[in-house]
Amino acid sequence: MNLKHQKQTSSENVELYEIIITLLHAMQSEFHELSKKKPEAVLNKSKMKIVNRLLQSCRKILALEASFDYLDLIDEDDVSQNSDVVLMLSQYVAAMSQFKSTYYGSDGKKYRWFIDK
Repeated sequence: MNLKHQKQTSSENVELYEIIITLLHAMQSEFHELSKKKPEAVLNKSKMKIVNRLLQSCRKILALEASFDYLDLIDEDDVSQNSDVVLMLSQYVAAMSQFKSTYYGSDGKKYRWFIDK
């Protein structure tokens, strides 16, 4: 691999990614199950805040990525349903997966994050 042209990210983004990716997958799984049972159920304010807090962290990581313009937060003044959150979380999971595939890979010797120094 020609590492000269390899895109790089910051160590802060990598650290935050590694903290929140498991939380994001867990949240997606929980809302997926909730949506199966009650897709039209409305989120309460505390759930909205929890979801948005995690999504805000994702947005910090993805701020310079092309997918950023397509990633929304839950509007706390709007009525969001479980099915809305499932869709939103799926978009974030896909964007985070793309982030990893862009900045993590083999340098010819080992797999690692490509971090700017």
